[in-house]
Amino acid sequence: MIGAIIGDIAGSRFEFNPAPTNTYNFALFSKECSFTDDTICTIAVADAILQGEDYGSAIHKWCRKYPDPMGGYGGSFRRWVDSDNPMPYGSYGNGAAMRVSAVAWAWTDRNEVLTNAKATAECTHNHPEGIKGAQTTALAIYLALQLRREGKPLAVEEIIEECANFSGYDLNIKESAVRNRFDETCQGTVPVALWIIRNSANFEEAVRKAVSLGADADTLGAIVGSIAEAIWGVPDNIAEKVLGFLPEEMKTVIAKFNQRF
Repeated sequence: MIGAIIGDIAGSRFEFNPAPTNTYNFALFSKECSFTDDTICTIAVADAILQGEDYGSAIHKWCRKYPDPMGGYGGSFRRWVDSDNPMPYGSYGNGAAMRVSAVAWAWTDRNEVLTNAKATAECTHNHPEGIKGAQTTALAIYLALQLRREGKPLAVEEIIEECANFSGYDLNIKESAVRNRFDETCQGTVPVALWIIRNSANFEEAVRKAVSLGADADTLGAIVGSIAEAIWGVPDNIAEKVLGFLPEEMKTVIAKFNQRF
């Protein structure tokens, strides 16, 4: 889960200013960074698991706690947050994929992971593409964690291929076609995230590639970071650094989640 938060915060200052990030060797964190809606929603899903709470209720509650994060909320999601009776609105935005990571750590059964991934999405993003984006991201994390739990060798290509087969995403991607392309959909973002993972060798490289691609840097960073964490783990110095950007109640959720799972 911390991988998603790292990717979010690293990409936060470049979301609407992509040009500087097209250099791979940027500073991962600076005083201009902050958590965005990606982190808030990721924390909300983790907290829902810890409390046995409905995902939609937890996301709604946490987003109301933080009504003005860096970058703000998308228009439709903002209306959902502001509503006293929030209902799903048929979205296929990549918000469904950026917040899902905790479910793949909390369950060890594939079907339970996919069922819970669907539930995290459909409270808002109940379009089939939104649900598929969440499930595919969760599946990638689950597959990596299963290999680690079973003590099997790292098999990134097998993970990516299984996710491609599950989703039907075309991963024959040319960098020139996606660089600085602002695409907020699951079907436009999750395949790019899988492509980045396929072409990376460690956690930091994957996050740097996601952010340096430009455009929706925080959300792509969050999705890539969530998968990269499960595959390669997170360097301690990066994990410690990112916690400094979070309020105490978020750090408490992370600590409790890590203790339990």
